[in-house]
Amino acid sequence: MTGQSSAGMGAPRAASHSARKRRDASRGRVSSSVSDPSMRRSCPVLAPQPCRCYARKPGRDQPCRHPICERRHMNRPLTFLGIESSCDDSAAAVLREGPAGARVLSSVVRSQGLLHAAFGGVVPEIAARAHAEVLDHCVEAALAEAGIGLPEIDGIAVTAGPGLIGGVLAGVMLAKGLAAATGRPLWAVNHLAGHALTPRLTDDLAFPYLLLLVSGGHCQFLIVEGPDRFRRLGGTIDDAPGEAFDKVAKLLGLPQPGGPSIEREAAKGESRRISLPRPLLDRDGCAMSFSGLKTAALRARDTLMAEAGGLREADRRDLCAAFQLAVADILVEKTRRALGLYRDVGPRVPAMAVAGGVAANTAIRSRLLALCEGMDVHFVAPPLPLCTDNAAMIAWAGIERARAGIDPDSAIMARPRWPLDASAAPLIGAGRKGAKA
Repeated sequence: MTGQSSAGMGAPRAASHSARKRRDASRGRVSSSVSDPSMRRSCPVLAPQPCRCYARKPGRDQPCRHPICERRHMNRPLTFLGIESSCDDSAAAVLREGPAGARVLSSVVRSQGLLHAAFGGVVPEIAARAHAEVLDHCVEAALAEAGIGLPEIDGIAVTAGPGLIGGVLAGVMLAKGLAAATGRPLWAVNHLAGHALTPRLTDDLAFPYLLLLVSGGHCQFLIVEGPDRFRRLGGTIDDAPGEAFDKVAKLLGLPQPGGPSIEREAAKGESRRISLPRPLLDRDGCAMSFSGLKTAALRARDTLMAEAGGLREADRRDLCAAFQLAVADILVEKTRRALGLYRDVGPRVPAMAVAGGVAANTAIRSRLLALCEGMDVHFVAPPLPLCTDNAAMIAWAGIERARAGIDPDSAIMARPRWPLDASAAPLIGAGRKGAKA
């Protein structure tokens, strides 16, 4: 009797619960019912690709704002949170679209320079632990500076690679947690794509355009055709310029990061006094090499020290000026050749942009500007704070991907290597790590 009574009483409850779920669905509510396979089959929007925002609290009257289930909110300006942690800078930023383009509401960067100074370079384990400790505080500070809360964020974009895997993981896990807690869609962003798309954040630059991406870990010429479409024309066959700047600064006893230190010393030196090589300038194409230039700088330093019994201040400044000039000569000449190749396959009036940490070097920027003006090419260089690693570029890349109809994915994975042009031959780096991105 007891079993029959329970069964008899359970049926009305089940029917009532099903009716309540149907009423919620008809009113546009997002409740736990979206996780029911039968509901997915009956919903023409959820059927092709299940919504990932069903973690929302049941009974909410607010319609789902996930772009997979509701595209209407894409017709209004988007506000995105960006998170960056690929190397030694923990960063978070809030970006909002506006009539005159996107506006950076906040950009918070916490550098780990002091943590790594004693080691002469970035220590991956220390960097990963530091990211885990401060990234959430960066997000809080960015939201506070922007004057908004997480409910006002439309989407989250996070660097998912390439980079130091510990730091990338710290950012990805934080972003996943925020996305799951708020129900906001999450986009994985290639760190290099963040740099590559930054010129469109600051200038009215249409696709396609030629890009020189030059940073601490990468140096390549790309034709940027869309938020996720890149064609590589060539790049470094060994070290990147930023890495060369850091190592030459270290052997000269200058503080890290090496780029700004060498630029400051070079401004006081004579660039023509010391002769340094320009590798691969005698070869066609866009291939570059900076490893031999580092070795030449080391030998020049040893010669100067042997002659003077130590490294004099004037010698250090002249060597910095000579090294910076050599790097600029290589980049300018290879850019000239890349523009020639680009004009063969691109628009008749091409545009050229430079991005990445080394793009913050004013001497190199001015040389590239002069080259483009002489070739009647529109030149774009982002403001200096947006050249180095930051989260504003990641938020912008997320907006670009959302506007291009690229679906978000909450199951993203951290990737230590992630080439922009997967169809191109891998760029080979030194050591046993294999192909570079």
